[in-house]
Formats: sequence, C-alpha cells, structure tokens
Amino acid sequence: MKINPFTTLLLIVDVQNDFCPGGTLAVNNGNEVALPLNLISGALAEKGGKVAATQDWHPAGHISFASSYKNEKPGNSINTPIVKGQVLWPDHCVQGSKGADFHAGLDLNPVSIIIRKGVQTGMDSYSSFFENDRKTPTGLEGILRCLGTETVIIGGIATDYCVFFSAMDCRALGFKTIIASDAVRAVDYPKGSAEKAIEEMKNAGIEFFTSQELLNIIN
Repeated sequence: MKINPFTTLLLIVDVQNDFCPGGTLAVNNGNEVALPLNLISGALAEKGGKVAATQDWHPAGHISFASSYKNEKPGNSINTPIVKGQVLWPDHCVQGSKGADFHAGLDLNPVSIIIRKGVQTGMDSYSSFFENDRKTPTGLEGILRCLGTETVIIGGIATDYCVFFSAMDCRALGFKTIIASDAVRAVDYPKGSAEKAIEEMKNAGIEFFTSQELLNIIN
C-alpha cells in the first residue's frame, strides 16, 4: 500500500496545553503525541501533502463547562436545548488563554490550515467537521474538497472524543481515513470508552498505522 502525498492531509486534533500534562483537562501522556505527529507532518509536507490542526476555542461560560452551572461538577451530563447527554468538563481551552495554545512540542511550521471549533457559547464541538448539533459545519470539509483531498491521516487528543468523532465524520464524508495509532491518547471516560471508540472506528473501515508505517507508505 502506498499513499499519494499530493492528495493526503494530516489532521492534528486539539494538541493544546489544557489537554496535556499540567492542563485543566489533561489527558495522560497527551504531550507524547507531538513527536510522531511532527514526524508525519514534516515528511508529508516535504512531499507535497497538507497539514491542518484544530483548536478547541471556547468562550468563557461555555455550555460544556461545569462551572457554568450552580449544582454541576465535571463528569456530570446534562441535556441542553441542542444536545442530549452533554458531558460537563472543567473550564478548558478558553479563547486567547495559554491553555488554548498549541503545545510547545508541536511543530507548527508544516501546518497551513487551522480550524477553531466550539466557538459558540451554547454549543460544543467534538468533531473537526461539525459542531455537536451534527449539522453546523466547521468549514473543514469544504477545504478538503477544494484541495482535492482523498486521504486524511488523523492524530491528536483525545482518541475517544474529538479524534473519534472527527474520524467517523471523515469516513462518512467519503474520505479514506487513517488513525496514526501512536499519535493519539485517550481520556477513557467513562472507563472503556477508548477501547469502544477504537473498535467502532475499525468497524467503520478506518485504518490504523503507526507513524513509522506511515512514513514508509507516504510516497
């Protein structure tokens, strides 16, 4: 198997300070995704491919923040006017904050596209393609179509949330979708969600390769 770099895009999902050790919503070893992503992005860009990155970019008082409610705490779920079962999180990736910045270990030089999501106070966004109403587009699909993208490689944080929803939407939109398996980390909340997400992605036809395997097949 070979991947044509000219029709391939690497999608780096939410590699931000608040999702890495020391952040307000830290994922175990989240910072470790940077190195394999840097390897892939550098190799892909050098051969004519494209690299995009997403940022959670929430306004203060966002609907997903437990602090926005009087009697709620992180980990609880609520029903909103738009989404049933909205999980509540600690305040994270607030617009313009250091926590919303990309992690310093991530090489942004190959990144030519940045998509900010979750920008509306009343609606969260896990997928890089759609807000959580599952209708409002982020604009990423249109960019990929304009670029003639056929294959999307995905890595970042977190396997069972933003990576999962991004990959499932990517596949449903008709793009060949690959997870860089050593360049993702999971929240695993609730327990077992990481394993379930991986199983669902594989069942949907999403492929998994390590960064080294991807370097060998990008040609």
